[in-house]
Formats: sequence, C-alpha cells, structure tokens
Amino acid sequence: MAETRWIYDLTIFLYAASVLFYFHDFLQSNRKVNRLAFGLLAVVWALQTLFFASQMWEKAYFPVLTLFETLFFYSWVLVTLSLVINYFFRIDALIFFTNVIGFAVLTLSMFMPIGPLHEPSNAFTSELLFIHITMAIASYGTFSLSMIFSALYLLQHKMLKKKRWPQKFRRLPSLEKLEQYSFSLNMIGVPMLLLAIILGSIWAQLVVSTPFWLDPKVGMSVIVLVTYGTILYKRLTDTWEGKKLAIWNMIAFLLIILNVLLTDTSNFHRWL
Repeated sequence: MAETRWIYDLTIFLYAASVLFYFHDFLQSNRKVNRLAFGLLAVVWALQTLFFASQMWEKAYFPVLTLFETLFFYSWVLVTLSLVINYFFRIDALIFFTNVIGFAVLTLSMFMPIGPLHEPSNAFTSELLFIHITMAIASYGTFSLSMIFSALYLLQHKMLKKKRWPQKFRRLPSLEKLEQYSFSLNMIGVPMLLLAIILGSIWAQLVVSTPFWLDPKVGMSVIVLVTYGTILYKRLTDTWEGKKLAIWNMIAFLLIILNVLLTDTSNFHRWL
C-alpha cells in the first residue's frame, strides 16, 4: 500500500489545483485557465484509475466494500462523467460544480481507513454483491449530475425573473436544455438503481438470514427509486415541468444523502 500511497496523495493535490482553476474560469471566463483545469482533471482521472487498479491488484476483492473504497470510487465516477460530458457538451459550470463535489468526497476519504476493519467473508465478497454496489454508486453519480443541472436550472430561472444576468452565467445552456439534460441523466440512473436493488435483493435472499426487506436502508432505497420513478413519469406525461420538476429532483437527491447516512443503522449494509 505504501508503494501506491503517493499516487493517492498526488491525485488530491492535482484535483485541488484543477478545481481552483475551474473556479477562476467560472469567475473570469478565462479559456486558457479552463484548458489548464481540464488538462489537470484528465491527469486526475488517470491517477485515480491507476490507484484503483493497484487496489484491485493488492486486494482479494473488487475495492468497493469499505467506506474509503466507496468514496474513492464515487469520486472516480464523477470525474469520469465530467470528462465525458465535457467532451460532448462543454458545459463548464457543470464540470466545476461536479468536481467540487468530487473533490470534497475524495478529501473526505482521506480520513477513512484504507483497508477493511475486518476481513470480508466469502459470502460478503460474491460477484453479485460487487455488481450491486458498483451499479448503485454509478446511479448515484448520474443522479448527482442531474441534481446539478436542476440547481443550475433554478439559478438561471431566478436570474431571468430578476432580469439580472451576470457574466459568469452567460455560458449556461437554456432552461429547456438544462431540464432535458437532467431528465436524460435520470433516465440512465433509474434503471441502474432498479437493477442494483434487484441484484441486492437476490444476494440478500441467498446470504442474509433475517428478512432483508425490513432493513431501513432497503426501505429507503425503494423510496428513492419510487421518487425518481415518479419524477420520470410526471416529466413524460407533462404533469410536472420547469421549476417544480427541478425542485423535486433536488428533494430526491436529498433522499439519496439520507439513504447513505442510514448505512450504520442497517443490519448488513455496514462498512467493513
């Protein structure tokens, strides 16, 4: 682990520099600084991928079981999505806010033990469990970006009503596009979360002796899925639109945060 720790430390340093450069570009609209920030972000992604691969090599399981591993993987998902969206859409405000979250999550992982507190048993390291966790985190990543689009929608909507348009917000897409991007990400996230819940239920049925559906985290996961499913349904039927849709999307993301916090009250969703 000591041999690869420098990769993690260097990632933190370069990620901080990238976020600061994006912040400067957000305030001053400097294209040279923007390109430098993007270049550093690409290096951060490469270092994260290298560190993650080294963790897979050193450990006897896919590293998404501990709190450190989960936070690191979630940050990697956000950086990956940032690079993909930047390539296709070039929405600088989204990249900045996404990586503020990604950097905060990665920094938080510094205070977590890197290795498991105890060795995971064979039952807790099945491929089914790894796929369940990976898909759940990936869905949270898409919901994170969807939430940011909704936040940008509400911000732009407020600026338009006040007829105030600061320079730093002039590069934002239209309200219609912000709503469409948020909806499209939810269309990706909901099926992934549904599959994650289904696979987790199958795993729990095979491994957990107690009724897994009574677990508080399972119940909250279903509530999150139903909430996002309702948002999609209301959007497809034109029942909700605009500001109301964005507000509900923000509420749904708050439910995800609450769901993550319920881990310590769960019977089997505990960090190793």
